[in-house]
Amino acid sequence: MTTDAWITLVVLIATFGLLAFDRLPTAAAMGAAVGVLLLTNVVDQGEALSGLSSSAPITIAALYVLAGAATVTGALSPLIDRVLDGSPARTSANSTRAGRARLGRLAVASGALSSILPNTPLVALAAPRVVTWCRRSGVSASPYLIPLSYAAVFGGVITVIGTSTNLVVSDLLVAQGGDPLGVFEITGVGLPIAAVGITVLVLTAPRLLRNRRGAGSDAGSAAQSYTIALRVDAAGPLVGKTVDAAGLRHLQGVFLAGVERSGTVVTARPGTVLSGGDVCYFAGDVIDVVDLLEVRGLSSAEESHLVGAGDRPDSGLFEAVVSERSELAGATLRDAGFRARYDAAVLAIRRHDDDLPGKLGSVVLRPGDVLLVLATPEFGRQWRGHGDFSVIASLDAPPPVRRDRAGVVIAAIVIMIGAVVTNLLELMEASLLAAAVLIATRVISVTEARRAVNLNVVLTIAMSISLGTAVAVSGLAAEMASVLGGAGDPFGDVGRLVAVLLATMILTELLSNNASAALMLPVALATADDAGLDPRAFAFVVLIGASCSFLSPIGYQTNLMGYGLGGYKFRDFTIVGAPLSLVTLIVTPIVVPLVLGI
Repeated sequence: MTTDAWITLVVLIATFGLLAFDRLPTAAAMGAAVGVLLLTNVVDQGEALSGLSSSAPITIAALYVLAGAATVTGALSPLIDRVLDGSPARTSANSTRAGRARLGRLAVASGALSSILPNTPLVALAAPRVVTWCRRSGVSASPYLIPLSYAAVFGGVITVIGTSTNLVVSDLLVAQGGDPLGVFEITGVGLPIAAVGITVLVLTAPRLLRNRRGAGSDAGSAAQSYTIALRVDAAGPLVGKTVDAAGLRHLQGVFLAGVERSGTVVTARPGTVLSGGDVCYFAGDVIDVVDLLEVRGLSSAEESHLVGAGDRPDSGLFEAVVSERSELAGATLRDAGFRARYDAAVLAIRRHDDDLPGKLGSVVLRPGDVLLVLATPEFGRQWRGHGDFSVIASLDAPPPVRRDRAGVVIAAIVIMIGAVVTNLLELMEASLLAAAVLIATRVISVTEARRAVNLNVVLTIAMSISLGTAVAVSGLAAEMASVLGGAGDPFGDVGRLVAVLLATMILTELLSNNASAALMLPVALATADDAGLDPRAFAFVVLIGASCSFLSPIGYQTNLMGYGLGGYKFRDFTIVGAPLSLVTLIVTPIVVPLVLGI
């Protein structure tokens, strides 16, 4: 290998390490890698800045604005509610047959919508609606949230605008002298893969997924949602009373799990006498747990954290999921200064399927943790879409105040797609125009539009393109193509496709999907060139492999959104995702040659 190729390889390995151990945000790690390659003269200034000058970051930012407008107007909410089978009062909501039918409708709708909107904001919009419907209907949300995410992933490969990964691949094709991908150019390949994948998902998920204790769990079941710590007031009316006499034995939707006294937690029995300073741990449905704050003689064990938090009359409850790249991850509420930073207080924390009794302020937060937050409506508006939280769901949200403008959002999306399909405008131009119209007509404010754009994703896309360019110009792509080509040679052209696909699928489970696409596309194109094959076929394979991440909650942003809300274990994603990964690995090498004539 050349010196430049070796330098690039070392920089990539170092970048993998930073990302694997979560030392830096993705955009920062990849930006640093590009900086090192610039300083070592592996790339020139133009190549280093190629990502910032490309159309992909601008396009995805505009599409995020469209998704933000759909959120503030509730444009998709009626559709989601209809898919979930209308009235929550229907007794059929709990039947097995109804659940399977609902899952099928939800998966198909998620896939279809994800083909025209970026799947990340789409799932961020849909997941809270699913949780709310399930809570009202008395069913668990866990059978639906993983399929919602996985169906959106499949839908993202149907059109170029379905996910940012597709735009990265399109721009890298242009950077290497090819033509950009048309909006529906990948549909012939992506649609069959999505159809088979969603079918397998609907058939297997109900058998593989256990009902987990998450945000949408039934309050009346043994599986409860949250644990909260309340202290017995030293001068309050409960001191000296037994648990039974204090009325804490048979509470609606809540049970007393234990009592802590002198640092020891004991089982709460009917005859346990309460003393001032005892800390009682209650578990139950989110609303019923919070209602305990109104019981005379009980106060939060987190006084310093909660003082004055609910004084304002417009205070409400939110569930906020800690994102993978959140500054909160790895810190406690106290260390992060949560109260001062967000003007909100955390009442309880849910960690997948585990209770977290003890001082909330001392719990080290992890990605996927669900925080029960007491705050004003401004909390949802200000921090929804911010990198610290992957999802913010209001538990008592009123209907969107701009619901009458929902039709404008739908019209803007339809016109945007029509303008691109008829070649009136390029995708970037059409998406920017649609976003500008929605802002100009005040469907979405400038502030809301800015918050809707995930800056980390936009910058990651830009840096991914620059890093992909470096892999190509350094000669590393050619070297890696030789290795992959050699591995696939015994199986012919299809073997080469499978080798590239498998390498991309493995890489995307370790890195972000955009980073995987950017690193593998130059390798794929070099492999195609060596074999004298259609480079777009290999580009399609990279696009699919980078998007179809099904084995872990951290492999794709939409997976992490459901991780906490659904109360899942890590293995739930692997168990449900393994058949889908196998389907992708089998169907893709069959469909791509048939469609492109290899």
